[in-house]
Amino acid sequence: MDRIKIKDLEVFGRHGVYEEENRLGQKFLVSACLYLDTRRAGLRDSLEDSVNYGEVCHRIAAFFEARACKLIEAAAEALASELLRSFEALRGLTLEIKKPWAPIGLPLSWVSVEIERGWHTAYVALGSNMGDRQSYLGQAVSGLEDNPDIRVEQVSDWMETAPYGVTDQPEFLNGCARISTLLEPEELLAYLNQLEQQAGRERIRRWGPRTLDLDILLYEDRIMERPALTIPHRDMHNREFVLRPLCQIAPGVCHPVLHRTAEQLLQCLVERADSGAGCKEGRNPAGGASCKEDRNPAGGEGCKEDRNPAGGEGEREHG
Repeated sequence: MDRIKIKDLEVFGRHGVYEEENRLGQKFLVSACLYLDTRRAGLRDSLEDSVNYGEVCHRIAAFFEARACKLIEAAAEALASELLRSFEALRGLTLEIKKPWAPIGLPLSWVSVEIERGWHTAYVALGSNMGDRQSYLGQAVSGLEDNPDIRVEQVSDWMETAPYGVTDQPEFLNGCARISTLLEPEELLAYLNQLEQQAGRERIRRWGPRTLDLDILLYEDRIMERPALTIPHRDMHNREFVLRPLCQIAPGVCHPVLHRTAEQLLQCLVERADSGAGCKEGRNPAGGASCKEDRNPAGGEGCKEDRNPAGGEGEREHG
């Protein structure tokens, strides 16, 4: 990723734990490394295709004048979020805030906090089999779009599917969304649970009927297992109703544990259902190279020529 660097921008602010710091204010030095793709701007010699570092500097100065935080850790978090939300081309940043006049009663050059933040690509499965299913799914997409820390980039078609696990219930309407988010996985999960609650979701019966079901399938290449969250989704490779909409918008996305693309996982699942036997260990059911070799390193949807293996009308673009 290309970088634009800002070094030791001098600003005035009232951040600090002590009353005198809030009342009198003091000098801060801010350095930022902005991560973005500058190639288009360089080829076209166009500022519109880059990030205006002058605007970034003035935005930083205005932030320090308008906000007062007790901790420079809090100032760094709030400033990073504001910059990432405000500049469309900015994919990530490293931000350091130096405090030269830290009141500790000992000589020092400065105390600083440095953080790295950015947009992360994630895939979210959506499902509903109660009430007005399409309305619930539409409300979920709107809820994602309403969060300033989430950008909805693409949504699959809604697909009618049979219930999974518990079959004595109505059919589901399922889909998948690709998002960019500033939220960490646990924070994203908490927000998805909030959207489910707003839709009247009640967790009475495992795999039972629900107004809205939202699951994180993939979050970049992150592999994690927590009591309330496992990434990648532990059973996504066994669920056709998950893989088909995922393949419609991102057939080339790679499962970081199984090292196969979504398209390969879907074909393996279909073969397994047809033959009654599983795919052999290490076998690439789609033929050719594994996803480690042919995956899209930018986290996109893979080859456009066969990007809609599920058929239908194709994906809807958002944002």
